Amino acid sequence: MQITKQADYALRAMTYLAKTEENQRSSTSQIAREQHIPSSFLAKIISQLSIAGLINTSRGARGGVSLARKPEEITVLEVVEAIDGPIVINDCTISLSACPFGEDCALQPIWCEVQSHLVEKLRSTTFASIMKPSTGG
Repeated sequence: MQITKQADYALRAMTYLAKTEENQRSSTSQIAREQHIPSSFLAKIISQLSIAGLINTSRGARGGVSLARKPEEITVLEVVEAIDGPIVINDCTISLSACPFGEDCALQPIWCEVQSHLVEKLRSTTFASIMKPSTGG
């Protein structure tokens, strides 16, 4: 399983914005340049993040992009789902009817458990926690 390039770019952009001072705006060209994101691709990502209420955008000479909430209030899960939609490891995690074995499938509980752990890890990881230096170990 791999997240889309678009979600990866969105996470990079959000990490960049989380590093900026509160209420400071960054230009999309600056984000694109410093995070190695194609500008045309970033424009679509910025739009999706704005619609999801994760960032604020403003046009003009003093315009730019900023986080809509504090970094400790925005999770990695919110960003991934804003771009890629809900995380689904396998169709059977949504409905047993997607599996020809139904309730007799030996793998379905594993997929559900993996998905649950992944979603919980992404939900519990905020951009503030990403910005904290690692203590190693």
